[in-house]
Amino acid sequence: MGLTPIPDDHVATIVTTLEMTQRPPLRAMPASPLRLVRWPAPAPDKYRTLFARVGAPWLWFSRLAMRDETLTAIVHDACVHVFAVVDRAGVEVGMLELDHRTAGACEIGYFALVPELAGQGHGRWLMAQALTLAWTRDVTRVWLHTCTLDHPSALNFYRAQGFVPVKRTVETFADPRALGLLPEDAAPQVPLLTRRR
Repeated sequence: MGLTPIPDDHVATIVTTLEMTQRPPLRAMPASPLRLVRWPAPAPDKYRTLFARVGAPWLWFSRLAMRDETLTAIVHDACVHVFAVVDRAGVEVGMLELDHRTAGACEIGYFALVPELAGQGHGRWLMAQALTLAWTRDVTRVWLHTCTLDHPSALNFYRAQGFVPVKRTVETFADPRALGLLPEDAAPQVPLLTRRR
């Protein structure tokens, strides 16, 4: 057993893949004042704004680094369903992305609420929405992944919703704060070892 060094301008995380291979039993939908609004063809800038708002605390950056054409090809695909979570005032406070591009499966590609909503039961409401929508198609597997950069309760939350861990991998990537994709004060729980010049 040993430690593997990574460059100061990189970050490492352990990624856990979880899956559900049977439709969960029907349950009462948890109450929430939030609404789910489908974005059938989001503009890249609008999508990235929400993506950064919900994902910056966890160093989400992949969609921020994509060229507009690449991002549009994904989020405009008829088999990818993007939703915004909106509050009573119509403010976007979360997102859900369901990817049905693989036959028989649905990946919950992105699932997040702004940190201010953590611990209030809205995650259970959003997951109930996600599972209802995911299983409306002819699927035998709904899956997602989380990592050690995610909210500390994420893995246990997904397991409590019926997902089973099936794979673990290590991912390293250039720190998006060092690249200028996210502000230097994003994800303060993850030390930034280099500063942008």
